[in-house]
Amino acid sequence: MLRIPVRKALVGLSKSPKGCVRTTATAASNLIEVFVDGQSVMVEPGTTVLQACEKVGMQIPRFCYHERLSVAGNCRMCLVEIEKAPKSFYMLQLSYREGVMEFLLANHPLDCPICDQGGECDLQDQSMMFGNDRSRFLEGKRAVEDKNIGPLVKTIMTRCIQCTRCIRFASEIAGVDDLGTTGRGNDMQVGTYIEKMFMSELSGNIIDICPVGALTSKPYAFTARPWETRKTESIDVMDAVGSNIVVSTRTGEVMRILPRMHEDINEEWISDKTRFAYDGLKRQRLTEPMIRNEKGLLTYTSWEDALSRVAGMLQSFQGKDVAAIAGGLVDAEALVALKDLLNRVDSDTLCTEEVFPTAGAGTDLRSNYLLNTTIAGVEEADVVLLVGTNPRFEAPLFNARIRKSAITYRYDHGLGYDSPKISLKNIASGSHPFSQVLKEAKKPMVVLGSSALQRNDGAAILAAVSSIAQKIRMTSGVTGDWKVMNILHRIASQVAALDLGYKPGVEAIRKNPPKVLFLLGADGGCITRQDLPKDCFIIYQGHHGDVGAPIADVILPGAAYTEKSATYVNTEGRAQQTKVAVTPPGLAREDWKIIRALSEIAGITLPYDTLDEVRNRLEEVSPNLVRYDDIEGANYFQQANELSKLVNQQLLADPLVPPQLTIKDFYMTDSISRASQTMAKCVKAVTEGAQAVEEPSIC
Repeated sequence: MLRIPVRKALVGLSKSPKGCVRTTATAASNLIEVFVDGQSVMVEPGTTVLQACEKVGMQIPRFCYHERLSVAGNCRMCLVEIEKAPKSFYMLQLSYREGVMEFLLANHPLDCPICDQGGECDLQDQSMMFGNDRSRFLEGKRAVEDKNIGPLVKTIMTRCIQCTRCIRFASEIAGVDDLGTTGRGNDMQVGTYIEKMFMSELSGNIIDICPVGALTSKPYAFTARPWETRKTESIDVMDAVGSNIVVSTRTGEVMRILPRMHEDINEEWISDKTRFAYDGLKRQRLTEPMIRNEKGLLTYTSWEDALSRVAGMLQSFQGKDVAAIAGGLVDAEALVALKDLLNRVDSDTLCTEEVFPTAGAGTDLRSNYLLNTTIAGVEEADVVLLVGTNPRFEAPLFNARIRKSAITYRYDHGLGYDSPKISLKNIASGSHPFSQVLKEAKKPMVVLGSSALQRNDGAAILAAVSSIAQKIRMTSGVTGDWKVMNILHRIASQVAALDLGYKPGVEAIRKNPPKVLFLLGADGGCITRQDLPKDCFIIYQGHHGDVGAPIADVILPGAAYTEKSATYVNTEGRAQQTKVAVTPPGLAREDWKIIRALSEIAGITLPYDTLDEVRNRLEEVSPNLVRYDDIEGANYFQQANELSKLVNQQLLADPLVPPQLTIKDFYMTDSISRASQTMAKCVKAVTEGAQAVEEPSIC
């Protein structure tokens, strides 16, 4: 669609006839009055005619136009008549649309019965509404060779209508200029020119925005029709962003995962790991309780036997002899239940896998461990300083926001992966050239990655960044409630665990090894058998046989995020809920229910029987955990900075390099994605090239 700003449209003096658009400017405000089929609507200068028509509920057909992409004007479907204009504008009447549709269908194959886009196809819908039921085209249709762009996106390029949505998404949103057009007219093709993998962590979104069946999901190919599936609104837990998703299921199986609109978090995009790792929910699952026998082998047993064994150990040991570690995919309900269980045996050794410095303000001040500016707030920032993080692979949707707000070209400030001993000190002192950029900023933003805090000098890094953020706030043009200091977490459970009083990191367990260790979904490998006494009794509760299960003496099978109604808190402190899409496999149960049953057998019954009662307990411990889709603001940065001065730790000379540097590091980061064959194919494709996973195309 060709963008026609309303302010440039001709001013109509008489009442608009049916099917026309006229505009008049108002002197009282900056808004412009537009008449669409005689209906008045006020719009801002620069609004397109299509957007003005949509404001009054008029449906304008389009293929190339997308609200979040630049305007291309390729398809010519959105034509309308503007009163007294010398010619029709791109945005037109039914006769024009019927002709355009006939041209589009002239070369389009009749693949609807075998096309995965069937039922969700814009071309299908609009040809029914605006097209003809006859074709005058008798010549042979154009055929285009399919492109191999990796293991995720299947291409049937004969169906392509050259809307260029995928090209614009790759360039403008994903920041990867891998897609483009070659040829002209009837010979135009969309592809990568030289056959290669579409190297983007957001590549699956081109499937959603493709208006036809040219780009579809390879893992989902020929598995189900959209009207056959049941859709459940939920959230993603593969990172700490908390993207909103829709889980499509059929006969108790997850068939695919799609994005769900949330303007403040993920807009309408999701990462490839979120979209395609769902096959990991079906593999390497723990479906029955297991117990280690006299020969040292894990064997299946009953729930009663497994829980009785664990309860006996909890009755035998108390206090510091009992400890627990929570993993990255654990929900808030399970966290509070485990906390209550250990508190009843006089233990407070509850740890997370991820480290967060406790020196200085530590986790006592909530603003010290949140993304305070919020995910959507980054669009307002005029300067962003990233410290020890690569958001492209740690939080792809947050990275897309950064690109959207600021990045239009590469700009080297000479920082790179330098030693924090040099860079942070120089920025704090004002001797680094980038210090002046920060000083001149009106809305600066400093983002410290949680991966940087896993280092031995994590406390010193946090103190240095806190000092920089406070100095920026005092010396630059920051006004109002703008928050400079931000922490970008990598795992979904960390913020809720810190809110509930868990100790970050497992150093306390290493220093004082327990007799009984409870691993709640702890698959990060933060502790091994060698770190513990030989007689330490290990309980693993989780949904995958990944890192934690093999070292356990008892295994209690839990439910994954698609199999339970649970609370997660994202990196900005926003509480959200997953919903039950499918039932847990085999004898697996929800985590909080397992802990509740264990407490009863151990004779220390927890005071809740239903999910609502557990959430009432959550509210008692940390009220913000049940204020769903709300962010509780915190503003104790000055106090945190004062406390950071008490940190007695020196910065190391080692370069501050994020652990996820390349796209290969992105695909397999947790127990679900490590169990996914699709994610394994992605790693193989990146390592060996797209040809290594080439699959034959059926159509």
